[in-house]
Amino acid sequence: MRLMMLISLIAGIFLPSAVRVQAEELKEENVEIASDSAILLEGNSGAVLFEKNGDKKMYPASLTKIATSIYAIEKGNVNDLVTISKNATEVEGTKVYLEEGEQVTLKHLLEGMLINSGNDAAIAIAEHIDGNIEQFVKNLNHYLQEKMLITSTHFTNPHGLFDKEHYTTANDLAKITQYALQNSTFKEIFGTKQLEWHGESWNTTLYTHHLMLKGEIPYHGIVGGKTGFVNESKQTLATVADKTSMDLIAIVLKGKDKGVVYNDTINLLNYGFSYYKLDKIRSGQSFFKDGKTFLSTKEEVLVIPKRDSSINVASDGTLQIKNEKNKLIQKIHLKEISAAATPKYGEKPLNEMENTHKDHFESILFTVLIIGLSCLIVCKKNRRWLKRLIS
Repeated sequence: MRLMMLISLIAGIFLPSAVRVQAEELKEENVEIASDSAILLEGNSGAVLFEKNGDKKMYPASLTKIATSIYAIEKGNVNDLVTISKNATEVEGTKVYLEEGEQVTLKHLLEGMLINSGNDAAIAIAEHIDGNIEQFVKNLNHYLQEKMLITSTHFTNPHGLFDKEHYTTANDLAKITQYALQNSTFKEIFGTKQLEWHGESWNTTLYTHHLMLKGEIPYHGIVGGKTGFVNESKQTLATVADKTSMDLIAIVLKGKDKGVVYNDTINLLNYGFSYYKLDKIRSGQSFFKDGKTFLSTKEEVLVIPKRDSSINVASDGTLQIKNEKNKLIQKIHLKEISAAATPKYGEKPLNEMENTHKDHFESILFTVLIIGLSCLIVCKKNRRWLKRLIS
């Protein structure tokens, strides 16, 4: 209480009104998203920091190529030479202008597909990996279900051209992107801004279509991204940003134009970086709840709101982190080791965990503020004496 009174007094004297308003601007309810669906995921932990219609069935357009890429990388050999079919050259939409019979490495096709969104490259990749498009999409859907536990996605092609049975959700796309980013080859291509392309019929420099990654819409920390558009899906956008060791994945679906999806993405990233911070719990760390002892089974990254958060062990034995709206943002499974136990020396029950850090911080801050105020008072009283001393 004394700390809050002191902070309020100093803030009222020294801080401009714009700064005092900033805390209110960080709240989730102030994040305005105009697109139909969006999600913000922290990549290290899988914590969902914000979502709007995250589980709503949507058409992804070329964000499909994120899934195609990671599946092809994990199943194929990026050094393989791929022979381009007539079928690949005849696909609609954006291309890298492959020629029938041309031979291109699988990695170069992945680059053409992710950087320039080449639909012909996507067809060539699918045919090389599984022989034909039908077998590829069957295997791709199975791969997503088995590897990433994706349950609300069904793809009918490798590129994202519209099909009413080709759908996903913002939530699933965020999980797919999170998984894909663990692969160094995917991460490298996903973050490439420009690349020299030398084909049989097209020599050019490919530039990413993602305006934030390209730098046309400046935003510090952008490390990867993919755009998408078909009439039925409108604008779609996947963006990855890395600042202060926090990896944020923003998926925005069905924005009416490019301005909307980029503005929504910036709002999501600003909210994530401003409002949340990372912490860790070690493997084997003890937590205590209602006379029971729980252990973390591995080191875990925690994403914690910078204010107004709660960290508790729930009745099902999970460690739960909630934001200011009491919304669950992260859940970690713990192992119960005894029916009753007392904390070891130097440890505190989980319900005191957040207060331990808070009290320690407040004690330090209170001391610093007291010293600062004392210095101001002393300097004011002895201003004449100081002037004489300096002169």
